[in-house]
Amino acid sequence: MSLDIQVQAAKAERFRQLHRGPGILILANVWDAASARVIEAAGFPAIATSSAGVAYTFGYPDGQLISRDEMLSAISRITRAVDVPVTADMEAGYGSTPRDMRNFADALIIAGAVGLNLEDSGELNGLTEIPKQMEKIRALRAAAAEAGVPLVINARTDALWDETKKPDERFAEAVRRGRAYSEAGADSIFVVGAGDRDTIAAIVREIPAPINILAGPGVPPARELEALGVRRVSVGSGPMRATMTLTRRIAEELRDHGTYSNFTEGVILHADANALFEKSH
Repeated sequence: MSLDIQVQAAKAERFRQLHRGPGILILANVWDAASARVIEAAGFPAIATSSAGVAYTFGYPDGQLISRDEMLSAISRITRAVDVPVTADMEAGYGSTPRDMRNFADALIIAGAVGLNLEDSGELNGLTEIPKQMEKIRALRAAAAEAGVPLVINARTDALWDETKKPDERFAEAVRRGRAYSEAGADSIFVVGAGDRDTIAAIVREIPAPINILAGPGVPPARELEALGVRRVSVGSGPMRATMTLTRRIAEELRDHGTYSNFTEGVILHADANALFEKSH
């Protein structure tokens, strides 16, 4: 892919502006070029990837077991397929040092992404220490500035999923981490595990940065999240797993009945699928 830094920088700024309204930024996560084109054609102004979805596509379980090169290859295919800004879920960043992060930022920009998720899990003994995670964020920010593409950093904390702590301790830790990551240069804070209105409202109150919430069972609809002050909502691996579920239904119908309704009724026509990829890049 021919890299145009000015075009990519403009996409990064456009993506950053989407966090400031009007309205909440809704991101439907994708895992390959086909899913990305479907989402773009539906009118979404930006696209996010699902690290789990990409991993499943390459035959890996979730958890940063897919290699960095394979992940970046998938990101590159997605960014070539669409015109809207793409933010990539890159798990813990495939490295632990500032040098790792600088190299990683350069590779991500070359792949065509203008934003990323960086999570604080992945350490063998739990969450990454706050100073170390802040160092990683600062290194990413510096490398992006040098490259001329102001990557939008969505710093994720898994503190609410820490079963070794009591609920109030988890919340306090999530807030502490969110504030620290924002101070280090993150553009938005992704607090996974927040699902009820009271917790979400408290997170928005306590962390002075745009908040990303993960949609899922029991999470309020996007418009209610917007009313609570949430600036961004994403859906993670949900669409990919829904697609896997449909594939399982197709397989079970074929196996048990020899019929075809699950892949013939209400599906995208072959000609329409082809048309999604007829534009040039």
